[in-house]
Amino acid sequence: MSAAARFSDPELAMTDASAVPILSSRGLAKTFRVGGADVVALQGVDLDIRRGEFVSFVGPSGCGKSTFLNMVAGLLPATAGTAHLAGDPIREPSRRVGFMFQSAVLLPWRSVLSNVLMPAEVYGLDPASLREKARAVIASVGLAGFEDAYPRQLSGGMQQRVALARVLTYEPEVLLMDEPFGALDEFTRETMNIELMRISQAAGITVLFVTHNIGEAVFMADRVVVMTPRPGKVSGIVDVGLARPRTVQTMRQPAYSDLVFEVRRLLGGNHGES
Repeated sequence: MSAAARFSDPELAMTDASAVPILSSRGLAKTFRVGGADVVALQGVDLDIRRGEFVSFVGPSGCGKSTFLNMVAGLLPATAGTAHLAGDPIREPSRRVGFMFQSAVLLPWRSVLSNVLMPAEVYGLDPASLREKARAVIASVGLAGFEDAYPRQLSGGMQQRVALARVLTYEPEVLLMDEPFGALDEFTRETMNIELMRISQAAGITVLFVTHNIGEAVFMADRVVVMTPRPGKVSGIVDVGLARPRTVQTMRQPAYSDLVFEVRRLLGGNHGES
């Protein structure tokens, strides 16, 4: 195994007081009742996510990746175990945590700016007080000049940029992303990946990123969490030692290829790149 492909124990010990995890889970499990039978989606997940870290999650379909995100977002209660945000038990959704889905989920009758400001109404904030900030964030994701456009006038990639701006305007400490670029073409997806890394690093946001694409997982992350088939458990964690900032040239490095194949090995060696 190469020096770049170092492995961490799934049960991580945080020994440095300055490295208190922003998110942590202990024995986290989720069972669903389906057709009169219990289906164990997630089982015994012990994980610590450091503040400012970018962590990718990969695994076969149905392995509990999305379930884990929904639980740490406070959208699903745990069947067993615990999850904490900066030491506080997670019992409900928090404004400190943003969530971005595969679909942009934009309201078609609202402009770009109005869609970005929509959560202000949900949070009981004054949209007018956030208008200039929202414009600045829209510009930061490459949509300056499109503030008054409507979703039907935007490409898929542009719509996802609006969804990203909508989350970032409210300065989450943690950003949960469930295959946010999975429906985009390869070139747009690559561009969005680079933009996301740039923005999240500049803002110091902790990112949990679910993907089925092994190459994308390695390219983006500080660590890649590999999940087993259902019931989902952590089968291994790969530390990605690639230098930042990363560009498409990063994918030409032998260390990158080594890491991709180490993740593939943990998945069982038979999984494709998509």
